[in-house]
Amino acid sequence: MRKDSNVSLVYSTDVGRIAPEAETIEVPTGDGIVRIHKDSKGRKGKGVSVIKGLGLKDKELKALAQKLKKQCGCGGTVKEFNIEVQTDNREQLKTLLEKLNYTVKLAGG
Repeated sequence: MRKDSNVSLVYSTDVGRIAPEAETIEVPTGDGIVRIHKDSKGRKGKGVSVIKGLGLKDKELKALAQKLKKQCGCGGTVKEFNIEVQTDNREQLKTLLEKLNYTVKLAGG
């Protein structure tokens, strides 16, 4: 079988839609300290905890976010290399991240 140069893989059941040119997105590196911010802007007064400075790739961030959401019993998402967890209980997030050997600081009010 010859490979045609005009045909390319568009979809795979393993990873979903495949981009024609896989762009490498640089993971922002911080100072090694994970910071947990409290934020309620644009959320109709509902508070969320934003975890910044993890320095993980996209798949690893999603796996960590899933683990934190299960432990806290709440929802959340991953946006721009930050994890947003829909809880005001930052102390619980701090202890969970410290168990995973991260250096954690509570930032903001």
